[in-house]
Amino acid sequence: MSEKMSIKGLLTDVVWWREMITIVLGCTMCAIGFVFFINPYNIVPGGVYGLGIVLHNIFPSIQVGTFGYMMDIPLLTIAILLFGKQFGGRTLFAAFITPGLMNIISAAAYPTKEALQSLDPSLLVGGAIDLSDHLMLSCILGGTIIGAGLGLVVRSNATTGGTDIIAMILNRYLHIPFSRGVLIADTCVVLAGLVVIGFGIGIDDGSEAGGWLLSLYSLICIFVASRVVDYVIDGASYDKLLFIIGNTHSEPLRQYIIGDMERGGTYIKASGMYSKEEKEMIFLVVSRREVAQVQRKIREIDPTVFLVVTDAYDTYGEGFKPFPEKDTMLNN
Repeated sequence: MSEKMSIKGLLTDVVWWREMITIVLGCTMCAIGFVFFINPYNIVPGGVYGLGIVLHNIFPSIQVGTFGYMMDIPLLTIAILLFGKQFGGRTLFAAFITPGLMNIISAAAYPTKEALQSLDPSLLVGGAIDLSDHLMLSCILGGTIIGAGLGLVVRSNATTGGTDIIAMILNRYLHIPFSRGVLIADTCVVLAGLVVIGFGIGIDDGSEAGGWLLSLYSLICIFVASRVVDYVIDGASYDKLLFIIGNTHSEPLRQYIIGDMERGGTYIKASGMYSKEEKEMIFLVVSRREVAQVQRKIREIDPTVFLVVTDAYDTYGEGFKPFPEKDTMLNN
């Protein structure tokens, strides 16, 4: 018994260390994405660091990562007071190391203090990756790297704080859905970027305004990052879930699914809400490539059938992925 407990404890430690390393990797990717592809071009992809970019344009002597600390520490303190144990220590860890990594990488990437303050892309790593004339590419690369980093952090049961905390507070006290709260907070940050960077309001150092188009690039970056986050968390949705609803049992369709496609399905008894007639529904999971085959066969057999196709993010069992081992699903 003690031997089993020690093995379980060892596996728990291995999983914990693996996830902590993943958090550090994710935070490092976020910092790299901001330093090399977002900050130098004044793209504002929402969040605390997006607001940090806006404030850096007003106070260039203070770096974006430092602004991250200045905003995250009060937010983290409020979150701990409001949510207590519900607020994870891993989020505290991720929120504290990301701004520091951003400052360290920035200091290493720029040759002088003046270059660091200006965030001039022509001086970034000797101008080797200056994308001033390719802002769309910079948005896509930055959004992809940041999204992948955030996805790794979230998969390890943490967040980087920031607007997530604001969304949690809005959800708790104003009953605003969490996703909408994040959208509200990020929208305010992008609008702040439009006012300060786009129109030059509040900038007194003589630099030119970036123009309102920068806000559109910011929206592109937000979209790319959100899609990559979903991809990293949920994986590529290669399987499709089909609900095939018909008035009667279709033996030809059953034979096609079992015989030709070599798939299994489940019959579910149903009834029409309006007609109250008995119906038969087939619950079926197929690969993305097989959806068109099923559609063609249904059109051939009974075009009156009602078909719903949706994503199946994880499919376990015979013919699909095996179930995870018990020890890989331990809660930490």
